[in-house]
Amino acid sequence: MIEAGAATGALALMASSPLLAATIDPDGIRRRPDMDPQPAQPQAARPRVMVDPTVDPRIVQRARAAFDRHRSQIRDTNVVGIVDFTKYSSDPRFYLLDTNTGRVTRHFVSHGRGSDPSHTGFLQRFSNLIGSEASSDGSYIVGDYYYGRYGRSMRVRGLDPSNNNAEARAIVVHTAWYAEPEVIAQQGRLGRSEGCFALPNRSLQEVMARLGPGHFLYADRIRSI
Repeated sequence: MIEAGAATGALALMASSPLLAATIDPDGIRRRPDMDPQPAQPQAARPRVMVDPTVDPRIVQRARAAFDRHRSQIRDTNVVGIVDFTKYSSDPRFYLLDTNTGRVTRHFVSHGRGSDPSHTGFLQRFSNLIGSEASSDGSYIVGDYYYGRYGRSMRVRGLDPSNNNAEARAIVVHTAWYAEPEVIAQQGRLGRSEGCFALPNRSLQEVMARLGPGHFLYADRIRSI
């Protein structure tokens, strides 16, 4: 159910995260003492590690850009969450990415019933509307732990226009019976949530331990042309 992969191939994540090297002086020029001192200009940082190729590099690229846009609001950068809703619900598509090594662990996660009304197993659409019971795409900051209907859970706050109703919609990260692997064995796909990130209980324990308050979570899908 949970797998770790080698940190090889694909794209490096996040221009301001520990994945990337420090800024350097342009062209590495050595200046003569009689030349006016000039401050180093920011350059594209070189990646120190590569993201596990089990994560679609297109999703990684989008997550990197989103991370950069919201960097000032992210407190902890050592681990980020990426959810690839392109994949079928029987595929592990919730990734915990270690930004220091590029390694990931993979987990099952349900999407909202409003995103898949016919229960095909594929997310059909996103929605940010209150009452839609759909999943929302975009960037999130993980909030506080709390105890709710499904036990210990985590709140999330949406940072984009596509998900800024997350708190009003009570979108959270929690466990649920319909997100367990046994449901896939019986039905061929996971059950659906009301828009929350519903995980197997075992996965939730790792997610809560590693992706706690102040971490970055990104959800998206690659649409067919």
